[in-house]
Amino acid sequence: MTLTSERADELAAALYEARRTRVPVPPLTDGDPTLTLEDAYLVQQGVVRRYLDDGDRVVGYKLGLTSKPMQQMLGVDSPDFAPVMASHVLDDGAAVPLTDFIAPKLEAEIALVLGADLSGPDCTPLDVQRAVEGVVASIELVDSRVADWRIKLVDTVSDMASSGAIVIGGGSTPVADVDLRTLGMVFTRDGEVIATGAGAAALGNPAAAVAWLVRTLHPFGASLPAGSIVMTGALHAAVPVAARETYRAEFDRLGSVSVRIV
Repeated sequence: MTLTSERADELAAALYEARRTRVPVPPLTDGDPTLTLEDAYLVQQGVVRRYLDDGDRVVGYKLGLTSKPMQQMLGVDSPDFAPVMASHVLDDGAAVPLTDFIAPKLEAEIALVLGADLSGPDCTPLDVQRAVEGVVASIELVDSRVADWRIKLVDTVSDMASSGAIVIGGGSTPVADVDLRTLGMVFTRDGEVIATGAGAAALGNPAAAVAWLVRTLHPFGASLPAGSIVMTGALHAAVPVAARETYRAEFDRLGSVSVRIV
């Protein structure tokens, strides 16, 4: 770690303010190329703390960089993560103002809702399967407070893993009724197919992605409590959006989830 706690807090304040004002900041790694992943998570904690101070609360986690192409693009060999705040959770069919974000993109994902706690350094995909209460269709709106998406791994981790908002479908399917790996998805814009995907895009298996998260959280003294929503990672390349567009992700067995950009 190269950051002092004071400098980490300054960077967290800048990212939080950029999210509030929708005025992006230069890449953190431009100002200090020596920043480490440990530094980035320290900055992220400072951003989260500001939300908690505002009265917000953590309702789950989002995983990013769970696909091999995305990892190769950023030159990394593992996913990243960030907490999901209650204020960022939207209902199916939500109308989202484009002006609430800087440079938003959408990703269709499989969300898992936990019915039991998950913790420890040895969590396995089977442990996750046993703990999952329901599988839900979801869309993540990703955004970057870093100008022009000029991000490296440290930049996106610091910036809450480029989180913006999540849209959760109205129905929940028992995990025993689906094969998470082969669960298929079709993503449309105004009725036109623009992407397809399957659960295996998320680290080979969404349950494996969650198990990785649990093991990674353990050294931080953190875990996933029952009731947590876990966004398991994009099933396709992120799609830039424009106003007056409607997006729908249709999943095998899970049904659909949609969002309108206004």
